[in-house]
Amino acid sequence: MGLPVRVSILQKADRIVFAPVCFGLTVLRKMAGRRDENAPPAPQRILFVKLAEQGSTVLAAGAIRRAVELVGRENVYFLVFEENRFILDVMGLVPGENVLTVPTRSTLGMAWGALRALRALRRRQIDAAVDLEFFARFSAVLTFLSGARWRVGLHPYFGEGPYRGDLMTHRVIYNPHLHTSQMFGVLVEALRVAADELPTFDVRFPAFRHEVPTFAPAEAEAAAIRRILPEPARRLILLNPNAGDMLPLRRWPPERYRELAARLIADLPDAWVVVTGTGDEVASADRIVRGVGSPRCLSVAGKTSLRDLLVLYTLSDVLVTNDSGPAHFAALTSIDVITLFGPETPALFATLSPHSVALSAGIACSPCINALNNRQSSCRDNRCMKAISVDQVFGQVVDRLRRRDAR
Repeated sequence: MGLPVRVSILQKADRIVFAPVCFGLTVLRKMAGRRDENAPPAPQRILFVKLAEQGSTVLAAGAIRRAVELVGRENVYFLVFEENRFILDVMGLVPGENVLTVPTRSTLGMAWGALRALRALRRRQIDAAVDLEFFARFSAVLTFLSGARWRVGLHPYFGEGPYRGDLMTHRVIYNPHLHTSQMFGVLVEALRVAADELPTFDVRFPAFRHEVPTFAPAEAEAAAIRRILPEPARRLILLNPNAGDMLPLRRWPPERYRELAARLIADLPDAWVVVTGTGDEVASADRIVRGVGSPRCLSVAGKTSLRDLLVLYTLSDVLVTNDSGPAHFAALTSIDVITLFGPETPALFATLSPHSVALSAGIACSPCINALNNRQSSCRDNRCMKAISVDQVFGQVVDRLRRRDAR
C-alpha cells in the first residue's frame, strides 16, 4: 500500500512543484484565449474542491447547501483526499456517488488518483468548480483541469497571498475579516455574477449562525460505545490533546491537559474524564491518564474510529480540544465544545456549534498563521497556547456544565 504522504511533503510539493505548474498553465490559458466570461454564469453542475482538513469541510456546509439550492443536490460534486471524505458522508449534503477522492498513500498513487478523478469529472461535464482551498496550488491546478467553464477561487491581487497563477475565471479577493464559513459562501455567490464585476460585489451576510447538519447515531452504535465507557459515569468530559499534523503549533501542552483532568476529577465527584486520540497518540494519551492516576480517568485513544468519536460526542457533556477537526466534528452533535486557540483566530475558525466557546490568550504575536502567509509561521515556541491557564479552562468546563443543567 505504501506509506501516507506526509503533510510537510505535500506543502513542499505545493510550493516547489505546483507554483511553476500554475505559471505554465496560466501562460497556456492566455495563449489559447479566454472564452466569454463576462456573462453571468448559468451552471448546471457544481464541483467543490476541498482536499484537506475535514474541520474546514464542516465550515463549508452552508456553501454546499447554497450550491444545492442553485443546481439541486444530485448536481453537486466534491473532490477530496481519500482519508478526508468521512465527514462528507456523515453530513450527507452531497450524494456519495458524487464524491471523488484522491489517495495520499504514496506520491505515485496520489498523482494517478488525481488523473483518474479528473477523467471522471470531465465525463460528468462539470461546468462550474469552486476551489475552497486557501491559495493552494494543487487545488487550483485540479480546478483548472476539471473542464469547468466557470472556475471560482481566491486571488491575491495586490495582497500578500501566495502566487498560484491566473487559472480562475472568477477571482475572489480574500477577506480576512469574514469567518471562514462566510468566505466559502462568498465563493459560491460569485457564481451568480459576471467575472468582470469581481472582485467587488455586494453580497451581504446575515448574522453568524449555526448551519451544520445534526448527527444522530443508530442505537446499536450508541450501545457499542457505552460498552467501552464506565457504567456509573454521570458526566463525561472529553479531552482532545491532538491538533493534527497540519499545524502542531496549535497544541496546548500535554501537561496542562493532565493538570486539567486531575482537577476535574478532584472537584467534580460525578465526572469521568476520557482522553481521545488516534492510534498514533495512544502513548501520549496513556501518559496523561497515568499522570492523573484515577480510575475515573481513562483513554480511548486508538480504540475509536471517526464515526465512533461522533457517537461518543452524543453521549458526553463537554469536549475540551485544541483548534482542530474534532472541534468542528463536535458541532454536528449537542456536546458543549471548548476550543483553545493560539496560532489561528476564532474570529475566522470558530466552530459553528451554538454550544461552544473559544479561548485564546490574545498575546501580541497571535494569531500568526493565516491564509495570506500560506499558514506558515516562524514560531518555535507557542506561548499563545501556553498562556491559556488550567484555571481558565476549568472555569469554562464548569460554566458549560452549569449551562447544560439549565437547558
